[in-house]
Amino acid sequence: MPLNLNEYLKQNTARLDQWLDRLLPSVETPPAKIHEAMRYSVFAGGKRLRPTLVIAAGELFNAPEAELLPTACALEMIHTYSLIHDDLPAMDNDTLRRGRPTNHVVYGEAMAILAGDALLTQAFIALSGYATVNEARKVRVIAEVAQAAGTVRALIGGQVLDMQHEGDLTVTGAQLEEIHRAKTGALIRCAIRVGAIIGCASENELAALTEYSEKAGLAFQVADDVLDATATSEALGKTAGKDAAVQKATYTALYGVEDARQRAQQLCDEALAALERIERDTESLSALARFIIARQS
Repeated sequence: MPLNLNEYLKQNTARLDQWLDRLLPSVETPPAKIHEAMRYSVFAGGKRLRPTLVIAAGELFNAPEAELLPTACALEMIHTYSLIHDDLPAMDNDTLRRGRPTNHVVYGEAMAILAGDALLTQAFIALSGYATVNEARKVRVIAEVAQAAGTVRALIGGQVLDMQHEGDLTVTGAQLEEIHRAKTGALIRCAIRVGAIIGCASENELAALTEYSEKAGLAFQVADDVLDATATSEALGKTAGKDAAVQKATYTALYGVEDARQRAQQLCDEALAALERIERDTESLSALARFIIARQS
């Protein structure tokens, strides 16, 4: 029976939310306000794409849920922290995220900064705390996540490049790709790789999945640029047209909407081709790659 992607995403979101609730301090735990702020953004909705990619990659190799789910939740915590900080007045100065007021609008800038910091820290508590029969594998996973969240071709470094190129009318395609492979692509690449590592994928399988993740991660950002230029704020759950307003370096600004759409499709096709090198049932990853460029928010 063909995979029902909507149902697959729904089931995984339910599992992830249960684990996130378990792994995050409760609002009754002092100091209560910081835990309330953390949970406000984590449970604000969202596609749960990065943790679902962890699960989908791990399931290819029958990886144990007790290792996959804390790792998947850690990626969602890091992603959420990055969104909280990205929305701050010192960064993108946005007031809407996932259809409701951003964290700093509700809790103030200081608490939002601390909520982001706390989520990053809590991610590594989750990663270090789960039981495993292979400690070396767990250390490798923690190293992968730390690298993806860092500065060298990774999340923070990509954010720095993104800020530095705001208003830069001379940005090249190569520079734009460097920004997005880091800012957006690093966590998506990490999600796939850690799921495969937990599942003990072979080096050849890991190489194919890494190529898939790099193409899919870049496709996600190209599609995001198209949505920012064409969708409404209501559909996106965040402020539409913000990239153009602050002259961010985007695919649509550099190439136009139609060429950007074609580039997203090309990257999706290349991601699917990489999966063909894996002699396993990769239907969930194929469906997720197609979802990345077809989504409406």
